[in-house]
Amino acid sequence: MVAPTTRLVVLGSFPGVASLAQQQYYGHPRNQFWPILSALWSVDLRSLSYAERLGVVRARGLGIWDVYAHCRREGSLDADIEAPELNDFTTLRTQAPGLVAVAHNGGESARVMRHLRALGFEVHRLPSTSPANASWSFERKLDAWRAVFALYDLA
Repeated sequence: MVAPTTRLVVLGSFPGVASLAQQQYYGHPRNQFWPILSALWSVDLRSLSYAERLGVVRARGLGIWDVYAHCRREGSLDADIEAPELNDFTTLRTQAPGLVAVAHNGGESARVMRHLRALGFEVHRLPSTSPANASWSFERKLDAWRAVFALYDLA
């Protein structure tokens, strides 16, 4: 989900079971993606419909996408991803001509950092918002996300 006005795109690895079932980015109820954006923007995104959330995201200049177009995986853990196929990152240039940076939401996504650097994007690695990343507190994640988002006038 990117738009011509997208300045920063957050790249996840591949949707988990809950997200696929709901056909929504970051659909797991314990994923901290939406609460982090809510805190950054002082907007209760969880109280909005999914379509309204995406509207707020687009209006702020943020995009959401995944590094993998297809993969095999039982469950939702990135460690279980097999036979991943990368998305075509060159399409980001045409779909989002204002895009200057990508932020990887977690380690699995960050494995493809070099591909995005080669396309001329500024690249950042953020702590994963997944409930599996329990070693980082919400506040610590929020601080890391705020630092990157501030670089692109998104915080």
